[in-house]
Amino acid sequence: MEINQPAPDFELPDLEGGLHRLSDYRGKIVIVNFWSCECPHSERVDRAITAMFAQWRGEVAMLSIAANRSENVEALKQAADARRLPRVLHDAQCFVADLYEAQTTPHVFVIDRDGILRYRGAVDDVTFRNRNPSRFFLNEAVESLLEGRLPPLTESPAYGCTIVREV
Repeated sequence: MEINQPAPDFELPDLEGGLHRLSDYRGKIVIVNFWSCECPHSERVDRAITAMFAQWRGEVAMLSIAANRSENVEALKQAADARRLPRVLHDAQCFVADLYEAQTTPHVFVIDRDGILRYRGAVDDVTFRNRNPSRFFLNEAVESLLEGRLPPLTESPAYGCTIVREV
């Protein structure tokens, strides 16, 4: 996957079994967020992303993708409900995680209204040495696209818990 190239389409079920395709969201800015119900970094950024959604007013869709093979559907549902996430898709075989080369939870990919990948990486600048965020890469990328500009930063290292691909 290359920045400024079309993002690969995919189809995954949500936690209730309904199917969602990335291409169904064409015309909106889409955040593909590889997500975990167990990872404290996912939980931390869920709060930040939920706050950002209020300012984006329906022009942005988020597809949280649960790809940890160690997490069961019931645990995913409980965490998604508790965190008030609009939708969580289940990538039980890590097909989309592999397709997008996602490494951690969270690992975000921002796709513009035309289906072009414009940003991938971390939500913010939190690292092992920097525990408090001072820069929100995800917000910068989405705000730039909403204003009709390309994001100033197109890639950053993802930071979080490693995606569990084998049990």
